[in-house]
Amino acid sequence: MNSFETFLAGISSNGFFVIDKSIPLSKYVPIDLSANNKLLQTVDVSLLLSLETFINEQLSRQNTLVGFGGYNETRAIYQRSTHFTKSENQNNRNIHLGIDLWTSAGTSVLAPLNGTVHSFKNNTNYGDYGPTIILKHQINDVIFYTLYGHLSLESIASLEVGKMFRQGEVIGTLGDATVNGDYPPHLHFQIIKDIQDYKGDYPGVCSKTDLEFYLENCPDPNLLLKL
Repeated sequence: MNSFETFLAGISSNGFFVIDKSIPLSKYVPIDLSANNKLLQTVDVSLLLSLETFINEQLSRQNTLVGFGGYNETRAIYQRSTHFTKSENQNNRNIHLGIDLWTSAGTSVLAPLNGTVHSFKNNTNYGDYGPTIILKHQINDVIFYTLYGHLSLESIASLEVGKMFRQGEVIGTLGDATVNGDYPPHLHFQIIKDIQDYKGDYPGVCSKTDLEFYLENCPDPNLLLKL
């Protein structure tokens, strides 16, 4: 691990919650949405209903409430949107840079650490985040950011830059497919070391060409969640 990853892992020996804390970790299960998952080869992931059915079946089969995973995962689901694809195939963005937590719309989203609102925005491209909040954190002399995508419109309706959230405080709720970029309800949670000049947005999917930079700047969120 590099020094920033070591710092994140060492903040606490316990994991932090980013969704409803009343859902026990025993109700979490990994979900593989990679292009190599043979179970997905018969699923038309370009269709909301097909993807939602697949995810719900994974949760139901194991009697769980939250599906999680996806960091550094190459996915086919982004091929449906020109927001991620270009004519030069090597530059197509299809590698996921956050952790997704798939669960019900309306589920509370929590601040894992004390932080202030850096920025927020409704990213309305097809397949994009929809309503998004970015928090700024400072622990000792280390500054970094966390991004929360696919929220409800209500989550940003009366938000203000600079607003303080304490660890465990509700910052918003999950949106449904009508507002979240046309996905089954889920939270995209991402850690960002250098936010660069972005406001209310930051790439959550990258191309293979840019992967080295983004893995350095956006380390595995499980360093905090410890799922």
